[in-house]
Amino acid sequence: MRTVITILTVLFIVSIFPTVGQAAPNVSANNAVLIEQSTGRVLFEKNANDRASIASITKIMTALIAIESGKMDEKAKTSREAIYTEGSSIYLEQGEKMKLEDLVYGLMLRSGNDAAVSIAEHVGASEEGFVFLMNEKAKWLGMNNTNFENPHGLDSDNHYSSAYDMAILMRYAMQNEQFRTITGANSYRSENRSYSWVNKNKLLTQLYEPTNGGKTGFTKKTGRTLVSSASKDGMDLIVVTLNAPDDWQDHINLYEWGFDHYKLETLSKEGDVTYKLNNSEEVSGYVTEEIKYPLTQDEQQALKKKTYLLDPGENMDIIGKTVFEIGDEQLIETPIHREKKGNIGSTVLTMYKKLVGISKW
Repeated sequence: MRTVITILTVLFIVSIFPTVGQAAPNVSANNAVLIEQSTGRVLFEKNANDRASIASITKIMTALIAIESGKMDEKAKTSREAIYTEGSSIYLEQGEKMKLEDLVYGLMLRSGNDAAVSIAEHVGASEEGFVFLMNEKAKWLGMNNTNFENPHGLDSDNHYSSAYDMAILMRYAMQNEQFRTITGANSYRSENRSYSWVNKNKLLTQLYEPTNGGKTGFTKKTGRTLVSSASKDGMDLIVVTLNAPDDWQDHINLYEWGFDHYKLETLSKEGDVTYKLNNSEEVSGYVTEEIKYPLTQDEQQALKKKTYLLDPGENMDIIGKTVFEIGDEQLIETPIHREKKGNIGSTVLTMYKKLVGISKW
């Protein structure tokens, strides 16, 4: 038998949809999304799940696959196919051997299509093999409106993604320290070059100080595409725009709106918790991680949580859960453990959500 304790408190909403009732800025982009990085909450969206051409923001996935390959210290030999790839270039020469790490910097800062092909051939054994890896990674990340046909983003009928999918990708990539270093670099000098590559991302280098990463893209058919990330007042945001004539300003407007309307609030802390039952009996448990979430002021005033406890069995680790709600809608739940068992953190929470699910109680 379950014992229910209802605790009215100022807590949070977890939702993949933006809050209604707030005047959001107009954007020039045909497709756009703004998300909070740590939670993935969507704060603003415009046609965010529509499939569209994405141009060179494709290279975020190319860079990620290269970094995760563990081959960044290896040297890749430039092929004829790489040097004859059309579009932007870091001017590799046929037969030139360049460190994979340098190629990834050239890929991300200067958008080198020749670098993209050279990376693909080295990491995937062929361009086709590398594209297979890209699509497998996309499936694993849940990028359901994405299909890659090349590592550089040149226009192709079956090469597409969505603003939301690219935000998922950027959110994941920004968890990688090496990716964060590369995408956040203003400039970089390869050991093969006598000059430095300057990052094309003007949000990072000139226009918006909180910017700490991103990738530009453009073709005549696709228009201007842009992924960026920014950090301010302890909160990290990601913006993606597709086919945006005024993309720099779109991103600045969305960031300023997001930082103005939302604050990353601490909702519960890791540690021991005690619950008093209706018969005055006390039950002790342990919450395995601190929970923070982006909230508006209105949301902070409208939210509540309910705690459910199970009749404890001798071998039960999880003895209950806390469900966070707004109105009559359940939004997210977190497990309550019998006692602290090491630094379990978010791994336990993630596994618990997958195994239990909100409707299983």
